[in-house]
Amino acid sequence: MKKIILVLSLFLTGMSYAQSVKVSGILKDSDNLVIETANVMAINQVTKAMDAYNITSEKGEFSLNLKPNTEYIIKAGYIGYTPFEQKITTTKENQTLNIVLSNSNTIETVEIVREMPVRISGDTIIYNSDSFTNGTEKKLEDVLKKLPGVSVNKDGEISVEGKTAQKLMVNGKDFFDGDTKLGVKNIPADAIDKIQVLRNYNEVSNLKGFENNEENIAINIKLKQGKTNFWFGDVLAGEGIIDSKNRSIVNPKLFYYSPKYSVNLIGNLNNIGELPLTTQDYFKFTGGFRNMMRKGGSSFNVSSNDLGIGGLRNNRAKNIDTKFGAANFSYNPSKVWTISGFGIYSYNKTDLQTDNIYNRVDRLPNGTTVNITETRQDNSRQRNNLGLFKLSSSYVPSTKMHLDYDALLKTSDQLERQNVVSSLQGNILTEKNQQPISLNQNLNYYYTLNDKNVFAFEMQNLFQQEDPFYNANLQIQPFILAGYNSTQTRNNINQNRFIKTNKTDSKFDYYYMVTPKSNINVTIGNTYSYQNFNSNMFQTLDNGSQNNLSDSKNTNQVNYVFNDAFVGLHYKMLVGKFTFNPGVTLHQFNTNDTQLNSTNKMSFNRVLPDFFALWQMKKSQTLSYNFSLSNNFTDVVKLAQGYVFSNYNSLYSGNRFLENSISQVHSLRFFKFSMFNMENISANVTYTKQTEIITNRALLTGVNQVSSSVNINSNFPNESLSGRFNYGRSFARYFKADGSASMSKSSNNNIRVNPDNSEYIQNTKSFTQNYDIGFSTNFKKIPNIELSYEFTINDFQNQINYVDNPSVTLEYFFLDAFSFTSEYNFYHNRDKAKTFDTEYDFLTASLSYQKRDSKFEYKVSATNLLNTTALNDNSFNALGGSTNFSSFYVQPRFVVFSLKYVL
Repeated sequence: MKKIILVLSLFLTGMSYAQSVKVSGILKDSDNLVIETANVMAINQVTKAMDAYNITSEKGEFSLNLKPNTEYIIKAGYIGYTPFEQKITTTKENQTLNIVLSNSNTIETVEIVREMPVRISGDTIIYNSDSFTNGTEKKLEDVLKKLPGVSVNKDGEISVEGKTAQKLMVNGKDFFDGDTKLGVKNIPADAIDKIQVLRNYNEVSNLKGFENNEENIAINIKLKQGKTNFWFGDVLAGEGIIDSKNRSIVNPKLFYYSPKYSVNLIGNLNNIGELPLTTQDYFKFTGGFRNMMRKGGSSFNVSSNDLGIGGLRNNRAKNIDTKFGAANFSYNPSKVWTISGFGIYSYNKTDLQTDNIYNRVDRLPNGTTVNITETRQDNSRQRNNLGLFKLSSSYVPSTKMHLDYDALLKTSDQLERQNVVSSLQGNILTEKNQQPISLNQNLNYYYTLNDKNVFAFEMQNLFQQEDPFYNANLQIQPFILAGYNSTQTRNNINQNRFIKTNKTDSKFDYYYMVTPKSNINVTIGNTYSYQNFNSNMFQTLDNGSQNNLSDSKNTNQVNYVFNDAFVGLHYKMLVGKFTFNPGVTLHQFNTNDTQLNSTNKMSFNRVLPDFFALWQMKKSQTLSYNFSLSNNFTDVVKLAQGYVFSNYNSLYSGNRFLENSISQVHSLRFFKFSMFNMENISANVTYTKQTEIITNRALLTGVNQVSSSVNINSNFPNESLSGRFNYGRSFARYFKADGSASMSKSSNNNIRVNPDNSEYIQNTKSFTQNYDIGFSTNFKKIPNIELSYEFTINDFQNQINYVDNPSVTLEYFFLDAFSFTSEYNFYHNRDKAKTFDTEYDFLTASLSYQKRDSKFEYKVSATNLLNTTALNDNSFNALGGSTNFSSFYVQPRFVVFSLKYVL
């Protein structure tokens, strides 16, 4: 399949070039100086359409692939120069045309530039949406995928030139800040005029040039005329049948934008498996909060206890019922003050069924091995009520002052009931529920005294409260717990937990501009965290009474204080094409945990260096290097020494005497983007070495596990090496090809405990490789096809697994009203030892009808047309040294008829 796709891609590309001739040359000004990023286009004098365009290279070069024996008007323009026009007639031979622009400042020049599909203005790339659409696009995601150098993954993350976009805006106003998925999945394609890619983005103008923003990307959507000061959007309603049950969807999307305020409303009620926001999206939603301590050299991350509630694989599960509502607003009380925010509510009720085959080989002290195999069927029902609310205020009275305040509230009510049938442990019933809440607040103040002195104060507070409850009703009790009554018919064990966190980060930065190309940054900061962790176990007896397991091994009452006071010094300088930014930070660490009627304190100092270097090889070609040495601290969860249930067959005990681990990270990144030939290349390599590591110590008995955390000295470091290479190119406006290769290699150490309590260090090695290629067409009047092939190799302790995933997508807009789309995915999952070899595939298709000026769209869509019953997967567990083969059941084939009304 891989060879077929590659050959077909090369054939289509070669065919297109065989039917064209090249018109190329050099563009200069009247002083004989080449002009970079000038715009050149060719207008077909018969069709009046733009057949080709190009942006000049750093050498002033341009190249246009045109039809032979055709009359064209060649236009060229650049801001500040008189526009150029010349009529030419192509032959069957390539031609040379050199262009000279004379100085001017005319409106016509601006108009020529605006006609271009792509143009560059400083650090901003501007795409004209209509130049890349073919009529099948329904939302922003469909448009972005067709832009040169831009891609969108299945989670709605936007990548530009290999860099992930952190922010999405519409007409300069934040769109659900902190996640791009809601925007790419909901903003209607027909409302988009321009897509602006803002490179080296820093929303605080006071710090522009002082910080390293080379990796920062933001996207701004400019709306078409007629979409401002008016409500626009659409409302969709549909009906379908799945397994003789009625299914429906209602999906309103309404937007209003004016210079003073904006409102976005999105709703979705359905039971067809469409998920606007998953549980995983909820937990990773940052609300746009920046990592203000990224240069500090220490890491103290507060864990979020999501109870291990199983996540969905996109929208594929046995049954999914969703209710979703979201509102986003922005309001300007004055020209210098902006108030914005959003509210999101999501309800998901999901049925999941998974069949598992678990295998592990244990090495006994006498050298013999024991093979353990368990077959297990899991049936789960999940209910998730998720809420997100953000309020922001930004006050910028002048270029000298900037004041921000943000508050993000996250709350949820989660429940999962699970029925497990195990070949080794019989029937198991479990329940997990929790109602966590967190409030994250951020206050930032920036002040520019003059050209040489800039001050910045940033403070962030996190208040988080979690109350996970776990119940396991077991046929067999795998653990010996102090005070446990083992005479009952069933083993009904429960655990309550309560975790409270209050964490404050604050820092003050002073920037002094030594010369126009160098500055000094002095930082004074502090991180303070107070955490409380309580847990208790109890057994429900056959008569309904409660047996409290109050032994100290089964309970926790822990208070933990962490404090990091630091002062840092960084020096940034530009030397020719090079930027250097070395720095060093001095830390004073103090920790104090109280539990088991005693106190354990730790206090020490550490000097942590960091270094950044950038080589600006060309205007859009860079090579950068980053080095950091950091101390990594655990939070209270890994310090609490009483037992905590991770699962019905897994217990965890913390270790209050854990010390910090030390990690050094080296990363090298290359980036190149050429608008001349629409080519983008990015590559990165990262090496990480952790010493004095915090790792797991595990006693495995059958399929049951008791684990804790310990420190291992620097003779047994954890190491990882990862890298990725991306290449993409657009050809002749109608073709786009890309490919990538990535690898990740790691070596990790754990401590395994033998049945006789002897220990040994278990080193686990893994090596993952991923390769993918893609090719797509973008014609206006004939069908378009997208081909891709992904190949993955997972090597875990010489257990090698292969996954092939070719896919084909077809799009066709015809008769000025009909739009047909279809996608086919094939998966082949197998291992080298031939112990399993499985295949499955998915086919979806839709046909819609909407006249060009009509407000109504009629659509029929079919999902899982091949009626695939389950996804098959193979995974590895480093700690247990085990493999798990699973079959994840999905919704059957169904068809939905829908009607959409466009405002």
